[in-house]
Amino acid sequence: MQTNYVLIDFENVQPKNLEILSKHPFKVYVFVGANQVKVSFDLATAMQRLGQDAKYIKISGNGPNALDFHIAYYIGEMASKDPEALFHIISKDTGFDPLINHLKSRKIKVKRESDLAEIPVLRASSSTSTNEKVSVIVKNLVGRGQSKPRKVKTLSNTINSLFTRKMADKELLSLIEHMQERKFIVVKEGNVSYRLPAA
Repeated sequence: MQTNYVLIDFENVQPKNLEILSKHPFKVYVFVGANQVKVSFDLATAMQRLGQDAKYIKISGNGPNALDFHIAYYIGEMASKDPEALFHIISKDTGFDPLINHLKSRKIKVKRESDLAEIPVLRASSSTSTNEKVSVIVKNLVGRGQSKPRKVKTLSNTINSLFTRKMADKELLSLIEHMQERKFIVVKEGNVSYRLPAA
């Protein structure tokens, strides 16, 4: 199973909704600036609930972008050990974007979101309509590049993994049929081919 790493730029974003990560298999790293001396009780409680999957990293030294360099280092170190991982940088700082583009060119899966709720799998948990669900599924499949499911059964399992509530076979089949109607996929003899929008 692909590991999702969440790296929070705590100088830039102080999340109030960390508890939403507890329902999913995330590894969470909160990067705290050298001059930051307090975290909120709610954040500390949410981090404790995540147990061994959550860590604080207090950066050393000050200076422009000091925390950003720490995040970049950790992504490099973790990507070398876990090349299939997906990294989520939680920051409003667009200065990360050139780094992200470079990492993507090296086949490292990394995204920047300004809030935890923007992480696709979390957004999926609150999706209710068929169109919303299809949108989440398509976005996830586009992000998989060449490693998309090639069989209907595997696609069904992939779809089920994107949502917090396990779906019945009938609901999964309905979603797959909806994706066929919208021409995102072609199913032939149990095999799936894709006509997805560009990333």
